Amino acid sequence: MMMAQILRSHLISASVIPNRVKMHPDLCLIQNRMMSTHKSKKKIGEYYRLLNVDEGCSADDVRESFRKLAKRYHPDSGSDTADSATFIRIEEAYRKVLSHVIEQTDARQSKIEEKAEEEEEKFKYKTPQHRHYLSFEGIGFGTPSQREKQYRQFRADRATEQVMEYQKQKLQSQYFADSVTVRDVRHSREQKITQAIERLVEDLIQESMAKGDFDNLSGKGKPLKKFSGCSYIDPMTHNLNRILIDNGYQPEWILMQKEIKDTIEQLREAILDSRKKLGNPMTPTEHKQWDQVCEQFQENIRKLNKRISDFNLIVPILTRQKVHFDAHKEIVRAQQVYETHIKAKEVADQNSNHTSQGEGEKTPGLKTGLFNWVNLWKFIKI
Repeated sequence: MMMAQILRSHLISASVIPNRVKMHPDLCLIQNRMMSTHKSKKKIGEYYRLLNVDEGCSADDVRESFRKLAKRYHPDSGSDTADSATFIRIEEAYRKVLSHVIEQTDARQSKIEEKAEEEEEKFKYKTPQHRHYLSFEGIGFGTPSQREKQYRQFRADRATEQVMEYQKQKLQSQYFADSVTVRDVRHSREQKITQAIERLVEDLIQESMAKGDFDNLSGKGKPLKKFSGCSYIDPMTHNLNRILIDNGYQPEWILMQKEIKDTIEQLREAILDSRKKLGNPMTPTEHKQWDQVCEQFQENIRKLNKRISDFNLIVPILTRQKVHFDAHKEIVRAQQVYETHIKAKEVADQNSNHTSQGEGEKTPGLKTGLFNWVNLWKFIKI
């Protein structure tokens, strides 16, 4: 019995001791990890303080702080506070802090992305499942991803068919321009355009009739006179033109043509009158007044030329189009007319002063004055 008890006690002690030995490494590992984490956090805090930055700063702040400290403590900086040992510690702190800041930034970014994905997943499946089949033009079957692939293939096939159809029509119009199919398509398109214009004209006529624009026409309610003119002229067109002419209608381009003619005559007379009012020769003050008159004349000519451009767009006859007026040439022309007028006046004054001379001497002077007035009138007409 004693031997059995002794053996049992040895076996129990042998079984307990390995368990104790097995437990110690785990406890030591946990303890070491806790101590290392505490030490690493403490060390990172020291690195932050050494770089004069706060936790949570950006990588740019860390780099800027390291740059400033390097200028102060780098051995080659030439500063009074240069110290190689301090710079080594600063460089080590810079590497540690920069890696720590980058890790924290990546962690924050990953958390934001995970949160965004969670929000997207949260709202993604709130839409009823049957709503997915309202998209993709109703093409395909299966899951939404499968239907999307089928819809992409359908769009590619449709685009290919459209390109082939376009090339086919282009070749037909190029090599078979007189074929029946192309001619029918062209004719139908022209017919649609003609019908649209006719409907627009009819709508405008009905609107004018409703407003009462045709109530004041002469001969309202009376039958039209029969057209007995040339058989090659459309009677309806002839009657419409006759009605318009009888009621004083004039096309817009004719009115604009008369307006342009009257405007240029008025401008020429105005600048000539302004030049006559000034002295000869002109004083500096009169020169300034003449410059102002010329500037205003140039502005009026610019407006008139714009009106001429509008006239050239609507005039139906190419030979009736007008060219723009040159303001500088018009000013020179006014000066020449004024000088001619002054010379003719001087000649007339000279002839009036020599009235006491003989009749034979009087006749050439009168002829010269008359000749000058004729030249002046021709120049003005030109």
